[in-house]
Amino acid sequence: MVSKVKIGLIQASHDTSGDEPCQAHIDNAIEKHLSLIAEAAAKGAKIVCLQEVFTTPYFCAEQNPKWYATAEAIPEGPTTQLFKEVAKQHGIVLVLPIYEKAAEGVYYNTAAVIDADGTYLGKYRKNHIPHVQAGPNPQHGFWEKYYFKPGNLGYPVFKTIYGTIGVYICYDRHFPEGARLLGLAGAEIVFNPSATIAGLSEYLWKLEQPAHAVANGYYLGAINRVGYEGPWNFGEFYGQSYLVDPRGNFAAMGSRNESEVVIGEMDRNLIAEVRDQWQFYRDRRPETYEKMVQLLP
Repeated sequence: MVSKVKIGLIQASHDTSGDEPCQAHIDNAIEKHLSLIAEAAAKGAKIVCLQEVFTTPYFCAEQNPKWYATAEAIPEGPTTQLFKEVAKQHGIVLVLPIYEKAAEGVYYNTAAVIDADGTYLGKYRKNHIPHVQAGPNPQHGFWEKYYFKPGNLGYPVFKTIYGTIGVYICYDRHFPEGARLLGLAGAEIVFNPSATIAGLSEYLWKLEQPAHAVANGYYLGAINRVGYEGPWNFGEFYGQSYLVDPRGNFAAMGSRNESEVVIGEMDRNLIAEVRDQWQFYRDRRPETYEKMVQLLP
């Protein structure tokens, strides 16, 4: 396995108004992202990650049952099936965040992982689900509990042709426990596809995830969409997608407001060097952490 792998992070505006029919959102988003994926592959990316629920606007700004119609089965649904062919065509690994319908009335915020030969490897379901007001309008917020059940698949890692990857989704990034479990399971790079707006947590965007990378000795790819989404316009999605290395250095950084492909490089030799130097996994004391998993008030 090669020591250096180019990573592609895709940040994009969602250009279809929330007033439009659900299928229009899916069709337009897929068309846009197919072009961006092709660009990433042309620039040499071997592992590519898209943003959270990439086929739709961030509909959690409101509570509207209309958006249940955008959920689909994984991997049987049309989007996963299409992108299996896309991954095979370009010879790239794809991390594909989709709104998942697991059964009637049962939905998850999920990311499918597809290997470079088009093989579906599995999925991660977002474990931490926020439900908070955002912005001055009390009707607008991150109303995710209306749409998503908490994940029930734990913190899997996926051994792909180009490396072992883990996935954390948006709000998950505020919880270090899962980030550690992904590292212990062997992740060389963790992706965090997000939809987050300026204000409430922007000051943490370049703080928490480099800390996860350093504490666990892996690369971390953070992806955020860009622009304002109507009709809610409840905040600016501020982009700035980035790849950070195990020393906490930014290997690549996107702009604040442009749809673009952000390209960085993962170096496995650096992962080994950092882990040998710091030995955080050797020096862990899990027998002293029992209270972390006890139910406390």
